[in-house]
Amino acid sequence: MKQFALYALPIRFGIATSGSLIAYFLILSLFNLHTNIFFSLFNGVITGFGIYESIKYFKLKDTVSFNYGKGFTAGVVTGVLSTIIFTFFFAFYATEINTEFLDALSKAWFQDHNISEGILFFTVAIMGFATTLVLSLSFMQLFKGSRNPKKKNQ
Repeated sequence: MKQFALYALPIRFGIATSGSLIAYFLILSLFNLHTNIFFSLFNGVITGFGIYESIKYFKLKDTVSFNYGKGFTAGVVTGVLSTIIFTFFFAFYATEINTEFLDALSKAWFQDHNISEGILFFTVAIMGFATTLVLSLSFMQLFKGSRNPKKKNQ
């Protein structure tokens, strides 16, 4: 039970990060910019901020036993959860809310290819998982403890 309580913080950050990703996507759709895939680069910034804050607060909450593995796990839990929630929202949006979205995206970026829904949703999920792994590993370089011996004052 204590282990679940320990990872409640990354779960909350994952839900908040997915909410931010969904809000950003909906704001883009208000201005009809959601078919421009270059705006999806900012998703990495949103996800990165969520992962960074999750690891930071996780370290503050568990300073005594914090290690590389626990911090990395906190970052991955945050990123994977936010990716899964956003991918489900994206699939729901593309198939139920705005059914012309996939056609508009295909016409704008894939003129010679007919992309299927499954491939697009899979790509969104893989991009989120890859971003999660890279950012969690990168941020843990900032939060890990040093193993260098302390210099003695001379």
